[in-house]
Amino acid sequence: MADPESPAEARRSEGGSPRLARSAGVFGLATITSRILGLARDQVLAYYFGAGDANDAFRIASRIPNLVRDLFAEGAMSAAFVPTFTRVLTLEGRERSWRLASSVINALLIVTGAIVVFGIIFAGPLVRLFASNFNEVPGKIELTIYLTRIVFPFLTFVAVAAVLMGMLNSLGHFFIPALSPAMFNVAVIVMSLALIPVAPSLGMMPITIVAIATLVGGIGQLVIQWPPLREEGFRYRPVLDLKDEGLHRVLLLMGPGTIGMAATQINVLVNSILATGEGTGAVSWLDFAFRLMYLPIGLFGVSIATAATPAISRMVAERDFARIRSTLANAIGLMLLLNLPATIGLIVLARPIVAVIFQRGNFTAADSIATAAALQLYAIGLIGYSIVRIISPTFYAVGRSRIPVMVSAGSVVVNIILNVTLVRTLGYRGLALGTSITAIINASVQLFLLRREIHGLEGRRIAGSFLKVIAASAAVGSATWGVHAFALAMLPGAAFSLQVIRLLITIAVSMGVLAAAAGLLRIQEFAEARDLVLGRLKRITG
Repeated sequence: MADPESPAEARRSEGGSPRLARSAGVFGLATITSRILGLARDQVLAYYFGAGDANDAFRIASRIPNLVRDLFAEGAMSAAFVPTFTRVLTLEGRERSWRLASSVINALLIVTGAIVVFGIIFAGPLVRLFASNFNEVPGKIELTIYLTRIVFPFLTFVAVAAVLMGMLNSLGHFFIPALSPAMFNVAVIVMSLALIPVAPSLGMMPITIVAIATLVGGIGQLVIQWPPLREEGFRYRPVLDLKDEGLHRVLLLMGPGTIGMAATQINVLVNSILATGEGTGAVSWLDFAFRLMYLPIGLFGVSIATAATPAISRMVAERDFARIRSTLANAIGLMLLLNLPATIGLIVLARPIVAVIFQRGNFTAADSIATAAALQLYAIGLIGYSIVRIISPTFYAVGRSRIPVMVSAGSVVVNIILNVTLVRTLGYRGLALGTSITAIINASVQLFLLRREIHGLEGRRIAGSFLKVIAASAAVGSATWGVHAFALAMLPGAAFSLQVIRLLITIAVSMGVLAAAAGLLRIQEFAEARDLVLGRLKRITG
């Protein structure tokens, strides 16, 4: 018999698009905090290391554990664990769900612990496999191997943190889990600023400080999520019930789920490998650009998906396909409204955005130009990345995990073919373009196949939202280009303050144009978001 309804369960029982918008908004607030801190972290690294050999080495060293981190934290874990945990919590009660969570945590400790040991022992061959071109720079590949051994345990910390995140999301908590990745950023920022200047006197290379800070940040992600879970009644137990049907379901879904959600991250890994042959700086330029592009994905795509996944999981358990279709249509419409204008903004304002954020210290004007070029091409795939984040978990919820697995596996092959071809003509920029094209193909195929699994999609509603948002985005793009050109003419100069003022004026006017266009076109999702914000302001001021 299930436990009596708690406040958290009462929160979860709410449905409909306003609830989705509220949950996405709460998650988005925490996520934007984390992403802003992530930009601050990258600013610190750009200042101290620019796009030089040390930065290239650290980014390749952290690529493998970060690949697994991204899959666990925002991909396979959410797709496999959240639906299963939510089902057990709803149908069997809290005690049963706590035991399942402890079993999953212990299974991950065993599996990731083995991967970490393997990674540390075989760091040399792994790095040479992914970055053999680093041999052309004396000492660069040795530095990459050294840093890889330091950062590999981060994988275990973040895998367990992802379980805690999934539990809290299922219990109706979105803010703290979304904020937890910020602990990594805070650790890198604080330790870099405090210790890099004195690293030589400590007998350490400055980049080693960043690697150690990565581990500290991983521990911080666990620490920040533990208190709210204890308040909900969770107590960790050192048990591993291999007969637990819930554990079997999570592990079975995570296997194909990891592959199914892996397309974007594997494609980034492929980019990193190919970029190592494009000279010093290419790895860093692509990484800086991808992180800037990932800001709206983390804020909008992941936020909306995280809010929608538990609700869709409950609807699947109830076989309520009409509500599933409605929730997905609302989520996709909201994502289009937020991400299409963001795509236009990133393309038009790539140069000034990169210059304002990164161009100081050892990060030069040439680095800004190179990073902006990659950012413009990465931005093309923004919609594709976000759609996959929203619809892939639905396949796992309905027990059809093989579909995104096959599609994503195919997209990896497409990505490799595109990137190997495009890098020959466009250099490192071809890697960004190939990844974006692949993301759009991946999203389109998955969306088409999802129709069969949930007995259709609200195609007219989604198409109507898309056309309206396209029109609004065109207005935003024209305004963005014109206002920035006008601001540049009226406020010429390369001073940092002038760059910031020009950028802020342009963004403010563009947002005003988006609001006006959305109002004129009667875009439903914009009205819901506007009413939600105004309602909160009234409650605060009242």
